[in-house]
Amino acid sequence: MDKSSTVRIGSIQMKDTHEVSANGSFTTLDVGAANFNDATKVVDVIDKAFSSDPTWSWAFPDQEARRRFWELQINGALRYPWVFKTTNFETVSAWIPPGGTELSHEQEEQFPGLLEELVGSRAADVAKLIDRFDEAHPRTEPHYYLSLLGTHNKCRGLGLGMALLRENLVRIDAEHMPAYLESSNPANNKRYESVGFKQVTSFQAPGNGPTVAGMWREKY
Repeated sequence: MDKSSTVRIGSIQMKDTHEVSANGSFTTLDVGAANFNDATKVVDVIDKAFSSDPTWSWAFPDQEARRRFWELQINGALRYPWVFKTTNFETVSAWIPPGGTELSHEQEEQFPGLLEELVGSRAADVAKLIDRFDEAHPRTEPHYYLSLLGTHNKCRGLGLGMALLRENLVRIDAEHMPAYLESSNPANNKRYESVGFKQVTSFQAPGNGPTVAGMWREKY
């Protein structure tokens, strides 16, 4: 991460989408922790942001099934104060802190049955993909794990997702902790590299499906 750039905890800037003055015009967006009351709005953003993601569209081609999977993931992440949103849910992120788990014990027990309900005869292949996420996940050092990062469709292309990621990384750097994420869309790899992540592993969905990159960022 470029330490010469000023990134503050608690806010990011969005370039105005209307006609901009010669020297530029920006709106400041507050960044705060989401809670369970925000779950539906967070899921809305993630659902739209990942609508054409190659990996998750492969896993859950049906949009409603995919949304139910995101509901599970977001509710699991909201057990921790590391799900972040901007002022009007322009962009959101979901982190799992060191020692945490993506799902609760109860959710883990329910997951196989839910998967069969969501994808039917493809449940075994989708389960293999999810197992590969788990197998590739580093276990040697405590770290923050970026489970999901997405931007509302109306705000795409403004750099807000990466701005929120930079803000979150300032929080993590303050704890001198490393971070890990999976890039389920190769188009995003260079964006993650620009803030200090490096690819350390990769794996593929069954049947010559999409490839996922596991990316690690050392502690600062």
